[in-house]
Amino acid sequence: MTAAAAFMTTLLLFDTDSGFFGDDGVALTMLMRSPLASSVVGVTVVSGNVWAAKGAEYMERNLRVLKRAKLPVVIGAQEPLVHTAAMSKKEGALQFAGAFGEPMDLAAPSKANAVSFIIDTIDANPGKVTFVALGPMTNLAVALRLRPDLARKIGGLVFMGGAVSVPGNVTPYAEFNFWFDPEAAQVALRSAIPRKIMFGLDVTNQAPIRKSHFDEIVAVKTAITELYREDMGSQFPGFYKNPEAVTYMWDALVAAFLIDPTLATTSETKYLDVDTQFGAGYGRVIRLERTIAPMATPVQVMMGIDIERTRELYRQALTSTR
Repeated sequence: MTAAAAFMTTLLLFDTDSGFFGDDGVALTMLMRSPLASSVVGVTVVSGNVWAAKGAEYMERNLRVLKRAKLPVVIGAQEPLVHTAAMSKKEGALQFAGAFGEPMDLAAPSKANAVSFIIDTIDANPGKVTFVALGPMTNLAVALRLRPDLARKIGGLVFMGGAVSVPGNVTPYAEFNFWFDPEAAQVALRSAIPRKIMFGLDVTNQAPIRKSHFDEIVAVKTAITELYREDMGSQFPGFYKNPEAVTYMWDALVAAFLIDPTLATTSETKYLDVDTQFGAGYGRVIRLERTIAPMATPVQVMMGIDIERTRELYRQALTSTR
């Protein structure tokens, strides 16, 4: 099945668990330097890579650098629905624990919160909002629990997370975003959102970033490439310490697809669920038993992408001097 049909959207809600820069920062940069920039109505932040309070600081800084400082950045769910740092310590060796590996850093309560922002934006624009989920889907899950009717008002959900037919990247079975909050991912997958598009490890594993790609980008000196250099060069994956390191485009593939849907080449449509039984398979993608969630809509799982064209879009966005 081809995935090249255009994904029509009017407004984008950018939901992120941004670390210092990384793939979340790249995805934001790609959208802000594309014709879709004016479609982004706000950035909602969730805990995942780091705690949400720190993620919001990073996103606000990124938007200032991109000269889009007026775009709202709103903190949402600061902890997963069920999963905790204490639970993660019982899960054996983890490739990455995200915020669970750091002291808890919670934001002070605010009248403005991401869940209210999400609900109000969708209510005001029924059928016109695409929810772009680049981290754990806690914010979306809370909104859907508060307002189940909201699902059919969302134009579409495009997310990075999960793994259908390949191993996980935090445990042998689970991808990080789904592992951090499996219950939230389950709420989203079991929902009646009309269109769901998944960029899981099945496709993101096809988009590696190696030091040669990194060097090409940081050779162009801008404020954005300096953030990119500091993060990927000195922090993760640490190309300066380990030139053989490999990372992946991950969230950037979602941004690339939104900008140019023809970049996606193949997909499979499946009814999906998430294993929420605490144990070895916690956060694993499984087949949905449809009698459990009869209103659930299927997921278009992206399986192939034009990597060369995607890589060029990625490079151009990061190295732009405008």
